[in-house]
Amino acid sequence: MNIIITGSSKGIGKAIAEIFASNGHDLFLCSRGEVNLYKTVEDLSNRFPDSKIKAKPVDMSNKEEVIAFADWCMAVAVPDIVINNAGIFQPGNVHDEPEGSLEDHINSNLYSAYNLTRAVIPKMMERKTGHIFNICSIAGLKAYTNGGAYSISKFAMNGFSQNLREEMKPYGIKVTTVHPGAVLTDSWGDYDNSTKRIMEASDIAKMVYAATQVSLQACVEEIIIRPQLGDL
Repeated sequence: MNIIITGSSKGIGKAIAEIFASNGHDLFLCSRGEVNLYKTVEDLSNRFPDSKIKAKPVDMSNKEEVIAFADWCMAVAVPDIVINNAGIFQPGNVHDEPEGSLEDHINSNLYSAYNLTRAVIPKMMERKTGHIFNICSIAGLKAYTNGGAYSISKFAMNGFSQNLREEMKPYGIKVTTVHPGAVLTDSWGDYDNSTKRIMEASDIAKMVYAATQVSLQACVEEIIIRPQLGDL
């Protein structure tokens, strides 16, 4: 299968790329960080030679770059799976977060997925098969202090995903919304996880991959996964 994964040079996106590459699928990867992106491609290509991996540096908050990336992927193949993972996280509160924070989060966390999906889904609809994953957050289910623009953008992402699910039912295209709790990624900086308090990126990747293994007539609509001890 041909799989598009955004924000795939580290964290959850890289873990998802790894599990699909390990199962022999062909990948189209992107991220803003060119160096880390090509290091990821080199690593995965060496470890999983049966997987064909292409990559392109893209700022997913920029609509023109998103459309160009979609065209680049579509020139090779119509995707079977699209994983909208790109995004940013900056803590803050509505009343005092930096000016422009909401715009930055909406552009990176919502418009990135919206614009890429709109660019690739017509061909998927013609084929009447496919699967869209939107990596959201528990922050898109319940507000919390210091969530601010990030939480707002994830609520919007959740709404986008729920609407897309309804629209795509007649076309045989599955839509899955993924709501992870705390995951050990760069967003947590130097967090000491020696007590295994928060999840690993591979935990999310395993759940995403599992959702692709059900029958054609089944759709995993939502994945909610939290640390065993609950949210922080």
